[in-house]
Amino acid sequence: MTDSLLPDDVLALARRVIEENAALGRTVALAESCTGGLVAAALTEIAGSSAVLDRGFVTYSNASKRELLGVPGDIIDTFGAVSIACAWAMAEGALKRSGADVAVAISGVAGPAGGSDTKPVGTVVFARALRNPADPEAGEAEERHFAGESRAAVRRQATLCALELLLP
Repeated sequence: MTDSLLPDDVLALARRVIEENAALGRTVALAESCTGGLVAAALTEIAGSSAVLDRGFVTYSNASKRELLGVPGDIIDTFGAVSIACAWAMAEGALKRSGADVAVAISGVAGPAGGSDTKPVGTVVFARALRNPADPEAGEAEERHFAGESRAAVRRQATLCALELLLP
């Protein structure tokens, strides 16, 4: 057990992200919505994180997604903030507005309210964009559904998934 507020499994994965990216000289940026900065908080718990974490954007509102990351309003209007299209635009925006080599975006419905038939509580979308377009894994996006008895459980699972996406 550590003196951190974050769970040990999150800290262990954050440590791997920092160590493996530092070994490659690779920097990361984050665009977080439903995790509200938890991914950045996990990374900054690790000594040496300043060599890896370029910056994080907490863009909880749709307006902040548009203003800070340049997410087109028509993407949000057409597909919603919890969509592959929005997550991809968030990741691309974070990459363009940073000096990072890789950016990961997270947007979702953590609950307990806010879900719908098409996007129930626990729906979270992720996207990863890499600066080098020649990289065979230059971009990916996915929608996941996390079961959780609480808002905290969904956010914790989303944080773990985002950290995994930051591994080389």
